[in-house]
Amino acid sequence: MFFYDAKAHIKGGKNYPNIDGTVTFKETKKGVLVTAKINGLPQSKTNCTGRFFGLHIHDGTSCTGNATDEFANAKSHLNPTKCPHPFHMGDLPPLIENNGQAYMSVLINKFKIQDIMEKVVIIHDMPDDFTTQPSR
Repeated sequence: MFFYDAKAHIKGGKNYPNIDGTVTFKETKKGVLVTAKINGLPQSKTNCTGRFFGLHIHDGTSCTGNATDEFANAKSHLNPTKCPHPFHMGDLPPLIENNGQAYMSVLINKFKIQDIMEKVVIIHDMPDDFTTQPSR
């Protein structure tokens, strides 16, 4: 049984303008079901298939920025409980690119939809190593 729904629309920036998709959030009795459906991801140029991309909820309320960082207002990963990385509230599993597309669905119990409302979802070009403190 689902209780609440929220949706983030994903759009690429100047370096990757073809990225487009959605991340949906459905609150259940056991946690929040997070589902990402993304198109237009840059593809691997090697014989190895797929690329990994970081996926995070950030603390900002806008994907705007400035001349040096077009997403500066997205701020850092959502982490109101001051947990170490990779246990930030906004840390999500990585996306795995497949012919420019990615699909991911996971049940998470570290936040409720009300905790993430008005926050932004960011896809990072590099994968999260789940160890080092990530950059913005």
